[in-house]
Amino acid sequence: MNDCIFCKIIAGEVPCYKIYEDDYTLAFLDVAGDAFGHTLVVPKEHCENILDASDECISHVMSAVRKISTHFVDNCDITGVRVISNCKESAGQSVMHLHFHIYPMGQDVDCDLDKQRDMLRL
Repeated sequence: MNDCIFCKIIAGEVPCYKIYEDDYTLAFLDVAGDAFGHTLVVPKEHCENILDASDECISHVMSAVRKISTHFVDNCDITGVRVISNCKESAGQSVMHLHFHIYPMGQDVDCDLDKQRDMLRL
């Protein structure tokens, strides 16, 4: 989609603080810096949310969410994670491209995104 910010990030047209990438997904830090390590995991294939994504797409995205979450807990001094996906505007979805938020818990907030990326990168 031409106007989708996540599609632009995936295409390399907009920079990001990349945490993880594979053939199907991309994970990057939320540039708002509102919470330590707030990571967005998106499929490279454009779909709006889990309601219209293929089973294969969901499987790839959730595999990446689990891999990143496990890495945070096992290797980054994180004690837990909160995983969220909002589906449709009425539920709080602001970017109409499927994405999951991973919020690392149990870590002091450091708003320096370069330091967070270096610490959390897989």
